[in-house]
Amino acid sequence: MSDAEPPSPSVAIVGGGIGGIAAALSLLQAGFDVHVYERAAAISEVGAGIQVSPNASRVLHRLGLADDLARMGVRPLAWHQRRWDDGRTLLRADLGDAVIEAFGFPHYQMHRADLLGTLAGALPPERLHVGHLFVGLDDRGERVQARFANGTTVEVDLLIGADGIHSAVREMLFGPQDPVFTGCAAYRGLVPAERLRHLDLEVTAQIWMGPEAHFVHYFVASKRLVNFVAVIEQDSWTRESWTDPGDPADAIAAFEGWHPQLHEILGAVDETFIWALFDRPPLLHWSRGRVTLLGDACHPMLPFMAQGAAQALEDGATLTACLTANEDIPAALRDYERLRVPRASRIQAVSTENKTRFHLPDGERQRERDAAMAGGGTDFAIKAVEWIYAHDAAAVDGA
Repeated sequence: MSDAEPPSPSVAIVGGGIGGIAAALSLLQAGFDVHVYERAAAISEVGAGIQVSPNASRVLHRLGLADDLARMGVRPLAWHQRRWDDGRTLLRADLGDAVIEAFGFPHYQMHRADLLGTLAGALPPERLHVGHLFVGLDDRGERVQARFANGTTVEVDLLIGADGIHSAVREMLFGPQDPVFTGCAAYRGLVPAERLRHLDLEVTAQIWMGPEAHFVHYFVASKRLVNFVAVIEQDSWTRESWTDPGDPADAIAAFEGWHPQLHEILGAVDETFIWALFDRPPLLHWSRGRVTLLGDACHPMLPFMAQGAAQALEDGATLTACLTANEDIPAALRDYERLRVPRASRIQAVSTENKTRFHLPDGERQRERDAAMAGGGTDFAIKAVEWIYAHDAAAVDGA
């Protein structure tokens, strides 16, 4: 009679973005036999800046990446929300040491490519498979078969779709549903910090709020670059791609009359991209049988709470904890849904509400908003975000 251990449960993750690779690291750390399949020929990230709030850095620290985050990230002093024309402070919420004291983990600002590269570098290379376009699945009860356009097939105990808002896994589970244009587009880009030295910019995440638009800027890449996102409202999106090269002159024109600091930033740009903001209504279920979803595949959200990537990181940590606590994979996936769907849906809703709140025209509602912000009970004030930042995604007792 053999005393050999039973084989580790096998997992295939479709999608090699931040959420997919972080989930792979978490599952690997817990003893699962996990592989990631990415459609692109190389792991890359077209985005620019990313906020890594304490609920996300908690996950990343537990993956052994604390030193990498400290080396590449920027620890901002505060969220600083300001009025569009005169720069008056509407809300200043301390970050820095304040969030470590409150929540136990730091807040970082990073270049998305730095974070993705760090995650990918931590995954054993034989577990990352590029050039694998997912084309089909067959849930056979005890096993799931995944098929790829290059002819590869894999059979695993669990299949995870981490393949973004265009998720093919999601469509195969729940049918086609077109994403919805939110009425917002964003100019985004990076400026060498040296070009903006004369502005003496604070190391804060600044959010400028005004009529039908808002503007965000903050340092990334060890303060070598300033990331900006300039969001405007528009009625429709007619371009072929969701992300196209943009004209800095158009961005400057869109923010005519706004504070001179923003024009200095836009005027220092070599190139910008314009990005359509789409989302989907919340799903009631993310799983079917031995197949589930995480990240933008199941809860794409507007970036107006800076929680898109953080929620994908939380998904991976919670999913790992549920699978570790319950060997019955379909039952563990039900626990995962029960824990994650309400929280992610609530953050989706708050992010959507902020589109309206950030873009109020000057008037009575804007003055009411500003008064509420001055009271420290809204937006990014520490007490207002405690339910987000204090969350431990790996704590699943009672699931």
